Amino acid sequence: MIGRYYPVGTSVDKHSLQFSVDDGVLIAADGWGDPVHPPVLLSHGGGQTRHAWGSTARALAAQGWYAVAYDHRGHGDSGWSPDGQYSIEVFARDQQAIAAQLSQAPVLVGASLGGMSALLAQGRSREALYAALVLVDITPNMSVSGAMNILRFMGTHIDEGFASPAEAADVIAHYTGRPRRQNLDGLSKNLRQRGDGRYYWHWDPKFLRLGEQVSAMPERMVDITRGIRQPILLVRGRLSELVSEAAA
Repeated sequence: MIGRYYPVGTSVDKHSLQFSVDDGVLIAADGWGDPVHPPVLLSHGGGQTRHAWGSTARALAAQGWYAVAYDHRGHGDSGWSPDGQYSIEVFARDQQAIAAQLSQAPVLVGASLGGMSALLAQGRSREALYAALVLVDITPNMSVSGAMNILRFMGTHIDEGFASPAEAADVIAHYTGRPRRQNLDGLSKNLRQRGDGRYYWHWDPKFLRLGEQVSAMPERMVDITRGIRQPILLVRGRLSELVSEAAA
């Protein structure tokens, strides 16, 4: 129920969850708070993991929501697509399946890929899959060039990896033009060390096939989302590559 808050001090204990989706892939997730409370489903961007939402989920739980953050298939601790397919339709179906397993239609907070998946899922459904949508740095008319820049960056170092998380942080800082992060705890959750001692992005390289859909997405998504009637909030970063001020 939107707008229903419980007193600050509500339990924010985190617990592990697992969801099964249509093709049997197991989706790893974390829940914060009491499952009887109104749910918020937190859906991360491409190349990230559920841990990107840790502080947000904890804060939401403290305000009386039941916050659930999950790893997209092919990311983090979730299973990989057995057929190597990572279309936006697949991510939308996964998200819809997870939302259906909660106590009621959740508020969906989706960054980039997570938000686009929500727009597709709700735009194609006559049922209210979500109580409301919060789009984080994504709109139906996203920048195609910005999306391709991100995917190209994700494709760098995919084979050779990094000597350390610090090296990965340097590469990210160079790409973004922003100061290098000093605390590497969050970044370390996006990397996995293999037997050769090097660190690699913790997602299925086949995910980059999503780039084949990007050029057609804006026109298609604008049409699909016209019928959405739920409240929608847009959160845009000032230096966003995906959402220009004009698009917002």
